[in-house]
Amino acid sequence: MDLLSIVGVLIALVAIIGGNLIEGGDVSSLLNLPAALIVIGGTLGAIVLQHSGKVLKRSFTQFIWVFLPPYLSFEDGIQKVISWSMVARKEGLLGLESVAEKERDPFSRKGLQLLVDGAEPESIRSIMELELNSREQRELDASKVYEAMGGYAPTLGILGAVLGLIQVMSHLEDPSMLGPGIATAFVATIYGVALANLFYFPIANKLKGIVQEQSLLREMMIEGIVGIAEGENPKAIELKLKGFL
Repeated sequence: MDLLSIVGVLIALVAIIGGNLIEGGDVSSLLNLPAALIVIGGTLGAIVLQHSGKVLKRSFTQFIWVFLPPYLSFEDGIQKVISWSMVARKEGLLGLESVAEKERDPFSRKGLQLLVDGAEPESIRSIMELELNSREQRELDASKVYEAMGGYAPTLGILGAVLGLIQVMSHLEDPSMLGPGIATAFVATIYGVALANLFYFPIANKLKGIVQEQSLLREMMIEGIVGIAEGENPKAIELKLKGFL
């Protein structure tokens, strides 16, 4: 559980609601269903139109990373590579076949399988870097969905404000209709700007950071696997990989 994400959300909500209360406002004044429908519904419609089903599905799956990020440990990765190199020195590359079968990470398992198959070091590097770049691009595309939402939300907030003012202007003869229309106009703007800058953009940047850290860890695994293929000493491999820490 990422406690910083929870603390960040709480701070943002307290800041907005608390500031409104200090100014003499009421929490209920920030609750407006038409404004929420315009901003949130319009934003969702825009991203559904912009992105493919696969990208949207991956982005919704990634959302859980904000609060439950994937386990990433460079220290554990180094120890894993060292253990593989020791097996390779004692039993040969074919000794890694049983290790590959037990490896849970698909990326590392593919590298081990290439070692077992006797692929050349440069061939291993080329194949794994190609997969690394492909994975990174797919995951970054998914995280950019939230960046797109951050771009659309403020504009839809302005749209909600305009719609609210249209209602106000069309009911000038009825004072009872002025309040709800003006409320929708201003609250829609608040929703658009607040959602973009307090949630959508931070979520996008957090997911990008996780993706980049995953890629760096995979780059380290590539260096370790290539080192094993080149027959490097386990100690030399360890010293090289510690440069990623």
